[in-house]
Amino acid sequence: MTNRRDAVREILAHSEGFRSAQDIYAEMRAHGAKIGLTTVYRALQALADAGHIDVLRTDDGESVYRACVTGGHHHHLVCRRCGRTVEVAGPAVERWADAVGAEHGFTAITHTVEVFGTCPSCSAVASAS
Repeated sequence: MTNRRDAVREILAHSEGFRSAQDIYAEMRAHGAKIGLTTVYRALQALADAGHIDVLRTDDGESVYRACVTGGHHHHLVCRRCGRTVEVAGPAVERWADAVGAEHGFTAITHTVEVFGTCPSCSAVASAS
């Protein structure tokens, strides 16, 4: 499993944005890897559990995965058209989440925030059309 997990992680390390398990599986098979889709899902889950990759759900509920550059807590700005992803810090979000939790007596607050929009390249293409 470790070799397959490393292979999945390597694909994500060379990807620009978030990718689906099916997409990763197809790329691996195209390069001759003898791997099943279930094994790809298991590798992705293990990598996510270990904090090596981030997972987000698309608008249609599909989980997509990305190897992040930032080791600490961060958020993502994701282009809806091309999937380009930028890691961003969100100190205002951190303060807000802590304040809302405290206001309601919650402790050990965690959160996930993803921001979606259109990147400059896709905006330029759309404007030119």
